[in-house]
Amino acid sequence: MIVLRFLKFLTSFVLAALVAALGVAAMYGLKWARELPDYRELDNLTRSLGSETRIYARDGAPLGSLIPKVGDQAISRTIVTLNEISPFMVGALISNEDRRFFEHYGLDPYGLGRQVQRVARGDSVQGGSTLTNQLVKNTLLLDEYQQARTPDRKFKEWILSVQVERSFTKSEILQTYLNTIYWGDGGPVELYGIYSAAQAYFRTTPKDLTLGQAAYLTVLVPNAGRYFRYEEVRPLMRVLLSRMVEDGWITQAQMDAAWREKVQPRGWQVTYDDAGNVKAAKLVDRTAKELKAVVTTRAPHFTQQVEQELVRRFGRDVVYGSGGLRVYTTLDPKVQSAAETASREATGLPPGATLAATVINPYNGEVLGMIGQKLRGTEPPAAWNNAAQGQRQIGSTIKPLLYTTALSTGLSQSHREEDRPVSFPCTGCKNGVYEPKNFEGATTYRDMTIREALDRSLNLVTVRLADRIGLQTFFGKIRELGLQTNDGTGLAAALGAVETTPVKMAAAYAPFVNGGLYRAPRYITRVTDARGAVLFDVNSQPAQGKRVWTPQVAWLGLDMIRGVVNDLNEAQGGLAGRAKFGEWPVAGKTGTSNGPKDFWFVGTTPLYTGAVWVGRQQGGDMPIYYYSGYVNAPIWRRMMELAHQGQALRQFSEPPGIQYVDAPDQQFLPNVKLAVLDPNYRDAANTEVQADAPPPTLYRETTYRPGNDPDSLLVSLDRTTNRLATEFTPPQNIVQRRVQLEDLPGYAPDESPAPLQDEQADPEAVKAARGVTGTTQSVPPVSAP
Repeated sequence: MIVLRFLKFLTSFVLAALVAALGVAAMYGLKWARELPDYRELDNLTRSLGSETRIYARDGAPLGSLIPKVGDQAISRTIVTLNEISPFMVGALISNEDRRFFEHYGLDPYGLGRQVQRVARGDSVQGGSTLTNQLVKNTLLLDEYQQARTPDRKFKEWILSVQVERSFTKSEILQTYLNTIYWGDGGPVELYGIYSAAQAYFRTTPKDLTLGQAAYLTVLVPNAGRYFRYEEVRPLMRVLLSRMVEDGWITQAQMDAAWREKVQPRGWQVTYDDAGNVKAAKLVDRTAKELKAVVTTRAPHFTQQVEQELVRRFGRDVVYGSGGLRVYTTLDPKVQSAAETASREATGLPPGATLAATVINPYNGEVLGMIGQKLRGTEPPAAWNNAAQGQRQIGSTIKPLLYTTALSTGLSQSHREEDRPVSFPCTGCKNGVYEPKNFEGATTYRDMTIREALDRSLNLVTVRLADRIGLQTFFGKIRELGLQTNDGTGLAAALGAVETTPVKMAAAYAPFVNGGLYRAPRYITRVTDARGAVLFDVNSQPAQGKRVWTPQVAWLGLDMIRGVVNDLNEAQGGLAGRAKFGEWPVAGKTGTSNGPKDFWFVGTTPLYTGAVWVGRQQGGDMPIYYYSGYVNAPIWRRMMELAHQGQALRQFSEPPGIQYVDAPDQQFLPNVKLAVLDPNYRDAANTEVQADAPPPTLYRETTYRPGNDPDSLLVSLDRTTNRLATEFTPPQNIVQRRVQLEDLPGYAPDESPAPLQDEQADPEAVKAARGVTGTTQSVPPVSAP
């Protein structure tokens, strides 16, 4: 009786335990079913992994491709088919990773038994033992595998592996696996897939891999770090080759030949004896296997800007994840070649200086050419793009914008201001006053027309004119022209204490020639996906432009900068005559920031508008015997004369309502005529003077007072790199700048910072390190011609 009761109890217990187990299994089964990704996504996912965003010039010529990214990490991955891969590579991989690949259905019974035993013992769960397991892990379950390992994740992997095997052929699985394997660090990129591995380690294609090279790459699959330990790789290669013989992939004779093959991974110097044994192996260049993050055949700095514009418009996932975009840009190969040639031929730069240049179409804002560094022969330029990223003080190139603003308030070119010393109240300035000076202190002590003052780039007249029309009027106008002002700079802004980029300066000058319309620079005309579906077409979203001047005021301003180029010869103090070329009409303005630190020339023809900047990459003063008329204007001229070759000669298009009168001071401006408004067009002056808000403005030359522009952001930059400051940036190198939100990605910190070639130690830092204290004094900028 007792035995019967015990048996009954035992049966009930077993049944209850079985029911409970089934319930738990059902519960987990339902949980995993809800959490499992759709295995059918593998097809779409693997296609997107190899997507390349290809970039083309306006004539359809390829500029390059953007490498896909996972998160913020660029990856090098090009999808290839099985018939594009050496059979040696296929056999080596199967023999090394999954010898029963063609016999199982996603789960290897032997490997599965080992994994169950490990789970039962509470040991850590190892990676998938079949190629299918590893494929699922590296694609469908990638996010989970970046987290802690858990048994339920392993069960998910097994379930998905069976589903994948039921839906895809062995060839499809093998091909996808070969395109998703991680093969190590490629410098700027991570190496994924057999194509990148073949390129990085042997600079060959997957189809041309030899048996020895295939064995080498296969041994790296479990641990890509073995690249640095060739003595560890070599015996593993021999074991693998023996297994390939056992599995029937190769013959013994092929194995022996492969062992004698003198395999030379990139960066290694390996010597062998006749039997294939390694006599010596030395890693001579660990960077030799690195690949580029952006594959660019032309205009790398322009392509950088296209990349940023794509991310801003479509998002990172579209561009890098499931991208495969086809991007047609504004770049004109002829104009780009002109800029590159002018850069290479520029020989008169100050010591240690680089340059940037850009050309835009003033009628639609399209960027036609761009270089961000001085080009030297065939040497690739540095990555930093001074044309679109480098915020530099613009010096006197801002003056035409001020003078034209004054003309738009109703003043004329014959309006007079005094060229005499002047001072203004200034908090933070020496003795509480701001006292600007002309370049090199030269002063005429006479009243003069603003036409002559601009020709001679006189600071005292300029500051008086800015004070007359008011900073609110002036700042409001230059913001309409795409330039950011720091309200705290005060009247020094009229002398160029404003920082911006060459491409934005070119865009700010474009309204002079196009009738008064501002258009932000743009780089892209059309974008499609890989199937040809149109995602963006500029023709369906034409940029109308924002009117900043009436056509008549724009012409008056253009006439002023034509005068800068043409009114005075060098003997008379002409500043920009070296910009003239051929019969083409030229208008423009030089600029030099205090120091001098930055040299500029911004100018226009009836066809193109362009800007050239010259300066030291990390900032700092240059010799005082250089100036922009001799440095920048000839570079601009060479760039433009090449860009204009073959173009029919044109003249600037003059609007109605313009008359001409003799300049009142012919002894100073001989044979010069001034453009004035026809009395019937008095309403063409379109800007009223805006009263500065009370109390009266105290100009702050050494402090910053942020504005309220919702489209910009106050950031801290490292003055030596022009990138966002990090925790490693010395406090004395940090400066605050206001940048447009759309430009912010261009200021990302350098992932692998290195000292600049012409960078020198900061004297104050050296003193501090030696225990010597020093002080620095901020000096308001003084603009030079």
